[in-house]
Amino acid sequence: MKYNFDEAVSRRGTNCVKWDLAPEADTIPLWVADMDFCAAPCIREALQRRLDHGIFGYATVPDAFYATAQAWFEKYHGWHIEREWMQYTTGVVPAISATLHALAKPGESVLVQTPVYNCFFSSIRNQGLNAEKAPLRYVCNGEQPTYEIDFDDFERRCAKPEVTIFLLCNPHNPAGRVWTRQELQRMGEICLRHGVLILSDEIHCELTFEGHSYTPMASVSEEIAHQTVVFISPSKSFNIAGLQMANIICDNEGRRRKIDRAINDFETCDLNVFAIEAQIAAYGEGRPWIEALNEYLWENYKMLCNFFKANFPQLPVCRLEGTYLPWVDISATGKDSDTLCKELLKENKVWLNPGTMYGPEGKDFVRINIACPRQQLAEALQRIKNYFDKEA
Repeated sequence: MKYNFDEAVSRRGTNCVKWDLAPEADTIPLWVADMDFCAAPCIREALQRRLDHGIFGYATVPDAFYATAQAWFEKYHGWHIEREWMQYTTGVVPAISATLHALAKPGESVLVQTPVYNCFFSSIRNQGLNAEKAPLRYVCNGEQPTYEIDFDDFERRCAKPEVTIFLLCNPHNPAGRVWTRQELQRMGEICLRHGVLILSDEIHCELTFEGHSYTPMASVSEEIAHQTVVFISPSKSFNIAGLQMANIICDNEGRRRKIDRAINDFETCDLNVFAIEAQIAAYGEGRPWIEALNEYLWENYKMLCNFFKANFPQLPVCRLEGTYLPWVDISATGKDSDTLCKELLKENKVWLNPGTMYGPEGKDFVRINIACPRQQLAEALQRIKNYFDKEA
């Protein structure tokens, strides 16, 4: 393989959230969603060139920042983006919060599909809004469980007068679904019928596996595009979240003006010099690295599935179509996810995310981050086995 994803790079002592917040030095953290892989060489080289310049003052955003993103989404995802539709800010969560602030009124409700990314709840709450939950349907009719949309329930909730925005996660974290074009179209058409604006977090869009293709919500139809604001960033896929950048895509000039006002009110209207260079390099030269990354992640996922099947067949691993965050059903243990994760961390020094972080629908699940060198994942799986062997 051209890129060495097996290389173990120590992150301890680097002010790393994932590693340096661990209670014990020998903890293996498989929790927060960043990767233990070095960033793509093209990004590191671009940052090195900027570093060598030696001056890091205020930066303007050049044409290439927009053009590389436009070309990437046109070429790989069939989505045409006009430059004037793009606004930048410091991250997808700030982008979501600013857009909610701009386009919703206090007391209104935002529809989410639970279990869902935990920051959705805080962004909604912090803007004085209410979360309206449309739980996904957990389906166990095959070897691997998955999630489906209960469209009748989804429409009932969209029809509520207080629901003015639908906050979509595409691909979905933590369910691991890569929504099909047909599913997106049906959700979009329901939102159109009821005048519900769609905000679509598409930060995991490059992390998909064979047989599953990411579709931008705004590419489904012209009518749906006009009803949609999309959030994209290379940060998750290219492991550069600490550089802090995101793009808000909106084809409606009036909404863009309101979002721009909110971004400025929040003082998140400027990017640092390294973020600019990183996005240009990622979207300009990063395709071979992403393809190799997804192949490696898929092999990690297969290893995890095989290990669970051999050692814990009563704990099914949900089908992973995208992201690097398998979702595991632990209901057969008789323990809720908070208890199991606390015990696993304290006794066997493996740090997972309890499913309750993503809403009460996640109480019988844990989320495992497999974006790490394979040997590290193998050691963590053995520690999990030791935990369950002791419990037996």
